[in-house]
Amino acid sequence: MNDDAHLIDALLRVMRELRRQFDASAQEVGLTMSRARVLAAIAKMEGITQAGLANEMGLEPPTLKRQIDALETDGFITRRALDGDARKRALHLTDKARSARVTRLVDDTRAEILDGLSPENKSRMQTSLERIAENIARLNHR
Repeated sequence: MNDDAHLIDALLRVMRELRRQFDASAQEVGLTMSRARVLAAIAKMEGITQAGLANEMGLEPPTLKRQIDALETDGFITRRALDGDARKRALHLTDKARSARVTRLVDDTRAEILDGLSPENKSRMQTSLERIAENIARLNHR
């Protein structure tokens, strides 16, 4: 197996382990990694529309809708009419989503996953991973 194949295998392993770890930890507060990611994005852009959030997160609207529906059903978010356009709904966190337990879970998990990496290594890794994502996106548009 060549170095490129080893690198791709390592990336796939990281993704599997990340999801497994996060899902196991998030179960305590009724979340999955995907839902926690959506909550974190809403927290940064509270009041954003579903379409705007899908665009910001690079997700297909139907995929995001399922996550938002589940988060709303579980009491983590609410949808409110947007001023000036009753057809559009703004996404807002509930007190349950803002609870220290949910926030601490996300923050602690991220910190543990990246433990031991210097800021420089994190920056280089982010740049490299973003480039890989761009390359994959380009392949999808062929």
